[in-house]
Amino acid sequence: ICGENTMSDTQLHGLELRSTVTSEGQLILNLEPVTMDEPGPDEVIVQVEASPINPSDLGLLLGPADMATLVASGTPERPVLTATIPPARMGMMKPRLDASMAVGNEGAGTVVRAGANVAGMLGKKVGMFGGSMYATYRKLLARDCSPLPEGATSADGASMFVNPLTALAMVETMKREGHVALVHTAAASNLGQMLNKICLADDVLLVNIVRSAEQAQILKDIGAKYVVDSTSETFQADLTDAVTETKATIAFDAIGGGRLANSILHAMEAAANRNAKEYSRYGSSTFKQVYIYGGLDLRPTELDRGFGLSWSVSGFLLTPFLQKIGLEAALGLRQRVARELTTTFASHYTSTLSLAEALHPDHARAYARKATGEKYLINPSL
Repeated sequence: ICGENTMSDTQLHGLELRSTVTSEGQLILNLEPVTMDEPGPDEVIVQVEASPINPSDLGLLLGPADMATLVASGTPERPVLTATIPPARMGMMKPRLDASMAVGNEGAGTVVRAGANVAGMLGKKVGMFGGSMYATYRKLLARDCSPLPEGATSADGASMFVNPLTALAMVETMKREGHVALVHTAAASNLGQMLNKICLADDVLLVNIVRSAEQAQILKDIGAKYVVDSTSETFQADLTDAVTETKATIAFDAIGGGRLANSILHAMEAAANRNAKEYSRYGSSTFKQVYIYGGLDLRPTELDRGFGLSWSVSGFLLTPFLQKIGLEAALGLRQRVARELTTTFASHYTSTLSLAEALHPDHARAYARKATGEKYLINPSL
């Protein structure tokens, strides 16, 4: 197909989407030809048929580029996108300068080659996790694949790792750290909707923070009880009431920048003090935890520290969490995702793009917006 997706007796030839940040302050996105040798005994080669564009992918794909400066070049089959990175943002890019990096955290497709120890996987549809998924083919260890349930499509299985496991990890972290309820921001997102379904099924109290009445309605339609709008004039009071009622003392924040984490900690402190019997100049003894796991707002995180001294703000990443809980527990989470793939963990996509279409300026600007209700899927086999 176009001379790129060809198969021989020993090698597979395809294309892979790459992102490069140059020393001169330019972002370059292009498609590189890739040749794959036969898989090892415990490896498979999967023809990638679906891979989502998640917010966690955009950091590597687009970096801190100014999307208003996008310029298209190349050919229709092998397009190239370039953009300028503002000098003030280049400092964080130093570790990746001039390196052509493959993109795409997760995906799904059909096993087209299988090593001797995993020959039974040949022809099976699987979900995958491990990077470099925006590519015609992906070679990886069979243990990094999950067979899809009977009847599930590659599109069904494309997002079975990052968002589902992150949502499950939030509830697991809440339980393991001794909290009884949690707060989540950007809560109408694909991940946020999954988290609501998990909490409803598991009888976990969840406070959702959204940014519009429309987003609030999305969650109420799936049964969410506690939804507060950060654009409302009564937001802080509404949040405090919800936190008081649920006794939430842990939050997962996808926004990152600005004062939202600060508002959450104030609400938790106010809730703790509503029934306090005596005053303490150090604030309440109730421990309050905010985990920042996203960066929808790239501004600095602002804290005024007016919520006592028993609190913590830190980062949260899925992979270290899975390593911490161990293989058996992680496999248990993956098995739940597989069982509920088309219900609790179903994902819906705005549009499906080929590799070449993903490098069209209009499409790039669209998925760079990270708008609620808009989720894009790349199908490298198109």
